[in-house]
Amino acid sequence: MKKLSTSLLAPVWAVIVNLLMVYVIYALARLVYLGLNWSLLSPALQGSLTDLIKGSLQFDTSAIAYTNMLWVVLMLLPLHLKERPTYHRVLRWLFVVLNGLALIVNLADAVYFPFTLRRTTSTVIKEFGNEGNLAGIILGEALHHWYLVLLAVALIAALWWLYRQPRLDHRRLSWWRYDLLMLVALLLSVWLGVAGIRGGFTTAIRPIAVSNAKQWVNRPMDAALVLNTPFSLIRTIGKDVFHVPDYYSDQNELERVYTPVHQPADSATFVKKNIVILIVESFGREYFGELNKDLEGGTYKGYTPCMDSLAQKSLTFTHSYCNGRKSIDGMPSILSSIPMFIEPFFVTPAAMNQVSGFAGLLSQEGYQTAFFHGAQNSSMGFQAFARATGFQHYYGRTEFNADKRFGGDNDFDGTWAIWDEPFLQFYCQKMSEMREPFMTAVFTASSHHPFVVPKQYESTFAAGPLEIHRCIRYTDMALGKFFEQASKQTWFKNTIFLLTSDHTNQSDHLEYQTDLGVFSVPLLIYDPSGELVQPGCIDKVAQQIDFLPTVLSLLGYPHPYVAFGKDVLNTPAEQTWAVNYLNGVYQLVQGGYVLQFDGTHATGLYALDDRLMQHNLVGTLPAQQQSMERLLKAIIQQYMQRMTQDQLTIKN
Repeated sequence: MKKLSTSLLAPVWAVIVNLLMVYVIYALARLVYLGLNWSLLSPALQGSLTDLIKGSLQFDTSAIAYTNMLWVVLMLLPLHLKERPTYHRVLRWLFVVLNGLALIVNLADAVYFPFTLRRTTSTVIKEFGNEGNLAGIILGEALHHWYLVLLAVALIAALWWLYRQPRLDHRRLSWWRYDLLMLVALLLSVWLGVAGIRGGFTTAIRPIAVSNAKQWVNRPMDAALVLNTPFSLIRTIGKDVFHVPDYYSDQNELERVYTPVHQPADSATFVKKNIVILIVESFGREYFGELNKDLEGGTYKGYTPCMDSLAQKSLTFTHSYCNGRKSIDGMPSILSSIPMFIEPFFVTPAAMNQVSGFAGLLSQEGYQTAFFHGAQNSSMGFQAFARATGFQHYYGRTEFNADKRFGGDNDFDGTWAIWDEPFLQFYCQKMSEMREPFMTAVFTASSHHPFVVPKQYESTFAAGPLEIHRCIRYTDMALGKFFEQASKQTWFKNTIFLLTSDHTNQSDHLEYQTDLGVFSVPLLIYDPSGELVQPGCIDKVAQQIDFLPTVLSLLGYPHPYVAFGKDVLNTPAEQTWAVNYLNGVYQLVQGGYVLQFDGTHATGLYALDDRLMQHNLVGTLPAQQQSMERLLKAIIQQYMQRMTQDQLTIKN
């Protein structure tokens, strides 16, 4: 009989050693995945091996944390009576079963990859839910790939035999020392586990999703090598949100009502102007005095004097909306003309589809492209999305800190990102170092909770009725200084500037607190040369997803492409529209009305001049309601169809 250890660290060392063994198992499974799909995935090795390894560790850590958190907690409970052989035999079974299943799905997915070119997600349940012979299919594949079965058996056996089981005599434990040590170890493990699941430690990181894998690879297909199947399954549970409705059984009729495929004009001449897109955090339309001249009897001044001045020189719209309520909704909407329906595009399996946008389309025409975001580089999944949509360069907090001309982390706001003023100056400087034509986008961060400004400006910008107003004033000033500096650059007159917000935020006016008002953002198109765009406010409905088709039409882009928005400048006012989704309800704005539709029935119809949305007209205007519902159904069906069938780009 082995002598029982009296070391109080035995459970802690057992956790560490056993989890390291799991990392090895995941690494071996990834090598098998690569080996079985060498012809498809070997090009990934031509990129950065460091990125592949770092990305793989990030996703493996998350999956291991998800699947082993219960086991870790049970191992480290500060309960001395648990240190008995029977208790730890049960935990041994739990550990081997959980990680054995993770190994099996990883190996099985290596076989399935050639058919899908992606890691399996939770949609596999529905994909094969109607297969009556599923058991036979699985058995047949297991026999065909007998070597994988043997490998799985061998590795699971290794998990069992190499498992480190703590051997403590609960009768000889120092009670208070043991309890204190286990409590500290438990709290530390939970903190590390949560950080592992999220993909990092800082508040700027949201839980990583399958789409984040694109950050580490050059091709969408290669993301499968960075991911692991347990992670893909877990993170897409409940995210299988795209179901194709049968509103239109005739595809030709569907295309006649609405199509997101845009064809170039026959006589168009491509004009290679620079495109600069400013996505300003939480910069709602409500904060602009210039865009709210009727508020408070015409006395409303707003909080954006600099941007009010820019709006007077820009093209604006009487009704302008965002297509989502989160930052991760704004990125696809503005840069790729993909609205948010049901769940953010970033966190759904469709994020692994081929997708393009401003950067991808214009880079094929010789543009240099770059995306800027002052947070740490993996924040919000922006870097992954930027890379997936064709941006050639990414400039985040890391690159800002590396540029000795700027203040580095002295300009960090302590929570989210580099302050807007220095980062926008960095943005302007880096564009001046780029080759024309270029297309860039920047995502600011300062007008965000906890709603603070740099110390040197605390007495400069007075607080308004809302906490965010001081931040809005600061960001407005930073934008004003950006345009002041940009106007001195040689590329300025050859540039079209687009400015909008990712979403809205705090509001103190009732009309901006309605189901539609919460989507009201500024949409500015500014052409300093006046060659392609004349300033003024036109009476049309516009939205974020309109930026891409509108600007490409202005440039005379010569190829077909997919964009869910419209060319708002060349669409008659009565046919312009905007769409968004809020808590299970789609909203369509068109022809002076807003329709609310739950996917089956119209639940609301309001006149746009009913700014507080107090009078539901559903059922009282059948012709208007039917026309809007017909268009909205076509938009939804096209969206769901293209999401589920990977049709977000034009296949050559």
